[in-house]
Amino acid sequence: MSDVPVLDIRAVSKRYGGETAVANASLQLWPGSITCLLGPSGCGKSTLLRLIAGLEVPDSGEIEAAGQLISGPGMSVPPERRGIGLVFQDFALFPHLTAAENVAFGIKHLPGKQRRERALRLLNEFKLADRADAWPHTLSGGEQQRVAIARALAREPRAVLLDEPFSGLDGDLKAEVRHAVLAGLRAIGATVLVVTHDPEEAMLMGDHLVLMSKGHILQQGTPSDCYLAPGSIGAARLLGPTNILPAIISNGVATTPVGDLSAAGLPDGPATVMVRPEGLRLNGSGTAARVVRQRFGGAFWEVILDLSGREVTMKVLDQPPDSDTLAVSIDQDRAVVFAG
Repeated sequence: MSDVPVLDIRAVSKRYGGETAVANASLQLWPGSITCLLGPSGCGKSTLLRLIAGLEVPDSGEIEAAGQLISGPGMSVPPERRGIGLVFQDFALFPHLTAAENVAFGIKHLPGKQRRERALRLLNEFKLADRADAWPHTLSGGEQQRVAIARALAREPRAVLLDEPFSGLDGDLKAEVRHAVLAGLRAIGATVLVVTHDPEEAMLMGDHLVLMSKGHILQQGTPSDCYLAPGSIGAARLLGPTNILPAIISNGVATTPVGDLSAAGLPDGPATVMVRPEGLRLNGSGTAARVVRQRFGGAFWEVILDLSGREVTMKVLDQPPDSDTLAVSIDQDRAVVFAG
């Protein structure tokens, strides 16, 4: 990996009137990596994407591309000169051009034969070689999306930015298209930033995650690091359901309503424990909890438990016993202790 990031975003902020859309955001994109920017709707993800692409100008901060400043105090390189591809949710294919012609549209500086060859090569990477001469209206939503991504890559940009690329797809089609897109991006070695609000999608796609809420970046890291070792309860919640339990730390041990956890290095006193639903386990010698309800979720059983007046959710692979109470414990690897 190069020691120079493809894109280096440093302390970028953007305000609209009295509202802050992006606050002091910093992140880096590295060659050939796929980074997923995850957060709820309205948290500033798309605004940050537009700042990187040059469609908006930051109020403060700097953006470098391959070591060259493209946005900073008093200057902003136009979008067309940044070498960054951007694919919006609506794909925006030209209806009067075939799939191959759409892909080749932005590389008119090349001879016709080279344009066609590059377009066909990219369509092949995205499993669309047989649709090269199809009109956009005859393509499925997933096919249109892949054509739009191929078109963005045809100009060989430094990086490509994808804004909620799978939001319009459902069920099996979404998974199928995501797999095809990911395989194509990997084959080309593209540097990619994907904006999404879907935690499963982010973890399945990303080499690196950037977690964002209310304009602030909360945490960055690998999917497993962010999921298993969240830096805050807010960051933990972005990646899926959580149970929050009170605890007391004493001599490096956190005592919770479901047993003790290691809290090495944390000060004595009140604490909060975050445990994922799959981090609560059936354990014959564990703490008794009243069963509120059980529900079958296909790949798992969801059990709602009452722990001394506090409802928690447990997920288990096998059907739990039909009982009014269950004995449960916490898996240390699926729980995090926060002091204070």
